[in-house]
Amino acid sequence: MTANRGLALFRFWFALLGFVAVLFQFLHLVQNVPGASAGNYFSYFTIESNIIAFVTLGIAGWYAWQGASPRWLELLRGAATVYMTITGITYSLLLSDIDVNTPIPWVNVVLHYTVPTVMVIDWLVDLPRERIPVRTSLVWLAFPLLYLVYSLLRGPVVGWYPYPFLDPRSSGYDTVAVMSLLIAVGAFAFAAVAALSTRLQNSVPRPASIPAEQPAKP
Repeated sequence: MTANRGLALFRFWFALLGFVAVLFQFLHLVQNVPGASAGNYFSYFTIESNIIAFVTLGIAGWYAWQGASPRWLELLRGAATVYMTITGITYSLLLSDIDVNTPIPWVNVVLHYTVPTVMVIDWLVDLPRERIPVRTSLVWLAFPLLYLVYSLLRGPVVGWYPYPFLDPRSSGYDTVAVMSLLIAVGAFAFAAVAALSTRLQNSVPRPASIPAEQPAKP
């Protein structure tokens, strides 16, 4: 694989942007919002998925600079893309009109719109060289599932839930179950589409290798 310095710089830039956005908002909340806590802040799926995204972009940028793309990195990129897609679409459909974590406007745009879009673009312009089976992509759903369990177990202990649709105190566990199921179905669809998109890489014709010239026989 040939080094792609342009792609590497693209990834480094957005990795830095995501990191700055997460850090800037955290410092703003701690300094300006009474009762804000690190535990609650880092319990938002938005924050956790963005951390996974900018770490992934940083690692992928380094490998693109070196001209390499190991299999485990392709799987990590797929997972980060799925998580950021969940973040972007869930926010747009369920949370855009709700002030969930008092976002700073530019940070809100970066975390909920810019980075999700960048992850999808990055995935499509640099598809894995080998296909990812749909059954393999199901592993990507482990993190959202663990996040759901974590949120529902932590909520009663601290008296706080990260999102209204995960708060059974206002709408009951029936609503939480329905919303969780809908998001899970959506996550499965995103993972399946990401995996199936890797077939496009194999449809691109590659130049045939030219055998080395054989030395002339005496």
